[in-house]
Amino acid sequence: MSPEAALPTRRLEGGASIVQAKPWHTEPVSLDSPAVAVMTDLTQVKAATTGPSTSLHHAEQQMIYQGVRMLFVVTEMPSLVGLITTTDLRGDRAVRLVHERGLHHDELTVGDVMTQLAQLDAVELDALRTATVRNLIATLKRHGRNHLLVVEDGGTTPLRVRGVISRAQIERQLGTPIELVEVAGSFAELRQMLS
Repeated sequence: MSPEAALPTRRLEGGASIVQAKPWHTEPVSLDSPAVAVMTDLTQVKAATTGPSTSLHHAEQQMIYQGVRMLFVVTEMPSLVGLITTTDLRGDRAVRLVHERGLHHDELTVGDVMTQLAQLDAVELDALRTATVRNLIATLKRHGRNHLLVVEDGGTTPLRVRGVISRAQIERQLGTPIELVEVAGSFAELRQMLS
């Protein structure tokens, strides 16, 4: 074919369909499978992000549109400042702020209810490479979390978030639910849980 040649085209007929995207991780795993088999690798999948001033309604719409249950909260640099999950959108913190501040739910922003960076739990990519799915489940249960971040050392630069471990993703791949009990990581979190 000549470099300047146009490609042949055709007209579509009734019954044509759109190819459906496959979920990132679809292969079943076992408890003894490598932990990296359930990690969403951010070098392969674009991170879903939002800003702290985004309304909760808009953040929910972003999650629906992107088919995710968690958004990274970033500033303009972009610098990671926290994350927000579907649970946070209508969770205890949001309800409490509505009552405390005398606001409507529509007036809350992501920054009001997100989990701050300092409260997030992360595992090192190097440790993940030698771990199993069973180890990840034990870690999620120990910390009472639905998500874990996976970080890698950037050498001379700060740590970089390389991936995400999601309880829902592990459950899909295992084909079985994982029971978690929420655990407070600090006195402030304990106070929030009890209020």
